[in-house]
Amino acid sequence: MTEIADHLDATGLLCPLPVLKARKRLQALPYGAVLRMEADDPAAIIDVPHFCAEAGHALLSQDEDGGRQVYLIRKGG
Repeated sequence: MTEIADHLDATGLLCPLPVLKARKRLQALPYGAVLRMEADDPAAIIDVPHFCAEAGHALLSQDEDGGRQVYLIRKGG
């Protein structure tokens, strides 16, 4: 089981706010820490994986839970 270092609830936020908030939250975490982020913006399905690839973070999982997208992101780079 993956240990979650921090949780970000980005539901109700529209592009680009979920990614911007994830970037800020990840900056405060140590290398290798995992952020759990929830979002409901349809654009996040594209934006979050792209952000992770560009920033050097690992997208560990991308799931859906009751209309919300749930992402586990391991800080890299």
